[in-house]
Amino acid sequence: MSLAPQFAGHRWGSNNAPHILEVYLDYVCPFSAKLYKRLRNEVLPFIDQNYPGKVQFIFRQQVQPWHPFSTVVHEAAIAVEKLDPSKFFVFSDKLFDVQKQYYDESVQNLTRAQIYESLASHVSEIGLSSSDFLLLLHIPVSIKSEEARNAGNKITNELKWHIKLGRQIGIHVSPTSLFDGIIDNDISSGWTLDQWKEWLAKKVI
Repeated sequence: MSLAPQFAGHRWGSNNAPHILEVYLDYVCPFSAKLYKRLRNEVLPFIDQNYPGKVQFIFRQQVQPWHPFSTVVHEAAIAVEKLDPSKFFVFSDKLFDVQKQYYDESVQNLTRAQIYESLASHVSEIGLSSSDFLLLLHIPVSIKSEEARNAGNKITNELKWHIKLGRQIGIHVSPTSLFDGIIDNDISSGWTLDQWKEWLAKKVI
């Protein structure tokens, strides 16, 4: 599956690599965190060393509406990529590390703006401007309800692209993995590196 050029920061590895591993992930899903961390810390370095130039990895945004604040966290990741594509994976690492801060029970009594402020603190930690970040996510307040436009923020259209893509190919839950465009339901968030090695040996030509 192709990747729109404005989202190039979602790709790890060469865009010329013949094989594509895509994983649909939700930043507030514990199973997504488990799989993502295994990929980042063990599997992708193994691929880089043993299958150089053979596999590219694409992070796919999978907002799950039963985690209603997932939308806000995914917006944050897209905003970071817009500011600096090279920081996308670094920020994703951070989001998965602190994901419990954005579980339903943690943010139930917070406003959307307060959650953006919390996310902005993590943006600062990776060396980006929190004020620039918040400008991308800012939603103007209408004093009169009849004047409200429901237009979202400067990230809304980008988020729509990701959601439409997942819906178009029938992705329902996270994590969901595809290899060379085909969903592979054998891949598990509980796989060890050895299981990944065995799988890669069968898949990578």
